[in-house]
Amino acid sequence: MNRRGFIRNGFAGIAGLSLGATPLNLLAGSDFFTLSVLHTNDLHCHIEPFTGGNENTNGKGGLARISEMVKRVKAENPNTLLFDAGDMFQGTPYYNYFKGELMLQLMSAVGYDAGTIGNHEFDDGLEGIADSLHSAKFPLVCSNYDFSNTMLAGKFPRWKVFEKSKIKIGVYGLGIELKGLVADKNFGNTIYNDPLKTAIEMESFLKNENKCDLVICLSHLGLRYRDNKISDMVLASETSLTDLIIGGHTHSFLEEPIVTKNKTGNQVIVNQASSYGQVMGKIDFIFERSKKRMKTAVAHNLIPGDEA
Repeated sequence: MNRRGFIRNGFAGIAGLSLGATPLNLLAGSDFFTLSVLHTNDLHCHIEPFTGGNENTNGKGGLARISEMVKRVKAENPNTLLFDAGDMFQGTPYYNYFKGELMLQLMSAVGYDAGTIGNHEFDDGLEGIADSLHSAKFPLVCSNYDFSNTMLAGKFPRWKVFEKSKIKIGVYGLGIELKGLVADKNFGNTIYNDPLKTAIEMESFLKNENKCDLVICLSHLGLRYRDNKISDMVLASETSLTDLIIGGHTHSFLEEPIVTKNKTGNQVIVNQASSYGQVMGKIDFIFERSKKRMKTAVAHNLIPGDEA
């Protein structure tokens, strides 16, 4: 079977997966609305579950299992958004043969609403990204990489606004510094802008100018570091209007999301969903419709394939 034939068949297989659903317990009364945010990171072209003798990973992971869980959650609550925080490429023979094209096509079939890019998206240079982007039927949002002087100019929106039941959700994306992590020739004339300054600009733009009720950052900066290097935890403490930071890069497994304080003392949620599709993050935001005000958030990290 040729490359594109395999991709078409793989697309149909993932899209056809299904799983039974059970009703979502929403707050009583029509004045409340639940928005479910699902997320993954560092999938690294893991399409199928792990196989072999490791009891900790055997049968776990892979986009196929993520697809099953996404279908179940969306059946329970149609007001659901699905995001990815980067490093979709590289890691299995699927990438060696199909590069990023297959993964982006399958993620589109699963129903991703947006993603951002990580350092491994640059493994085959700007050309590798350019050759794969047509397969993504969802936006890859990147706010702090400036591709103006490259072949990727105009290919990555800096932000995206979604609307669910009149609630506006603003999304921006942050990438890690590529210098020293990626070969210079692989990112070419890409300009790396300061993530914190970019985040402050983006959250203000989304909250104040676009009147978003919820602001989400898709970050490939990493959860935390021993030094003062920019990370999701630093970002959380130094921003004021971002409600949720969905992270990647460090492959961090969190038993539950981190709830911390932002620069103004308000709560912000930081989460990361391990790697390879072994975990899917899920945060339910409950809004009061009449006031378009968030009342509470309920967070879970789910193991695809386990019974809810």
